[in-house]
Amino acid sequence: MEFIKMHGLGNDFVILDYFYAHPEIDAIDHSELARKLCHRQFGVGGDGLVMVLPSERAAARMRIFNPDGSEPEMCGNAIRCLARYAYDRGYVQENPLTVETLAGILTLQLTLTAGEVTGIRVDMGEPMLEPAEIPVLAAGEPVVAQTLSVEGTAFTFTAVSMGNPHCVIFLEDWESLDFYRFGPLLEKHERFPRKTNVEFIKVEAPDELTMKVWERGAGPTLACGTGACASLVASVLNGKTGRRAIVHLPGGDLFIEWGADNHVYMTGPAAYAFRGTWLHDKLKD
Repeated sequence: MEFIKMHGLGNDFVILDYFYAHPEIDAIDHSELARKLCHRQFGVGGDGLVMVLPSERAAARMRIFNPDGSEPEMCGNAIRCLARYAYDRGYVQENPLTVETLAGILTLQLTLTAGEVTGIRVDMGEPMLEPAEIPVLAAGEPVVAQTLSVEGTAFTFTAVSMGNPHCVIFLEDWESLDFYRFGPLLEKHERFPRKTNVEFIKVEAPDELTMKVWERGAGPTLACGTGACASLVASVLNGKTGRRAIVHLPGGDLFIEWGADNHVYMTGPAAYAFRGTWLHDKLKD
């Protein structure tokens, strides 16, 4: 099985190209395949398995599976990787281009330098703040600065959906965070019926955030595009920043804007790592 390895700020993905006819696609359990391919010791290794597919509604379609086999609605870093790959392969010619996801159709603007994609700005759409849409079990709309408890520890959180659920927590005492303890507990907290991504945020300035993320179905990652978008929205709702900010992630920086049109825009890179062949259990000619 041929694959491409790509990443957005270290958030890495195994890319499978199904843009043209692949009769075997329906016979493959991609949930199970993701568990195998994304394993960092026994597979290729990655934060997700991405399928590049044709679309009847957009220039291309993306499906993504987490390392645990679950299928999220969207991934901001993955969609930038898919857009660059599809453009470089000549599958799409238009710029801006559209990509169909489980969170809807998104529009992406490619920055080209001497014909090479050097950056991608994604219209991530409008943030969803109604509890039922996120979903989160909470009173009031939006769900801002509410409290939940985990093993006797109380957290103040803000809930936002960018097509997938996010629990954003602002921290003043950054160093004392027991990330590996509370990340998975918050991900599976009963207040989030479909689990949630968890962002721990330190406000550096009115236009600057630092973020550490525990992703639903993947655990700790070096970057999360939808999480960066949700964090800026939460920062604005809590009066901590303006509507434009650099978000520092362990793998690098994203520029996030919450526009006057109520759409959130994410700008960042997409890079290639390597091309390979997954050999399954034995080498074949």
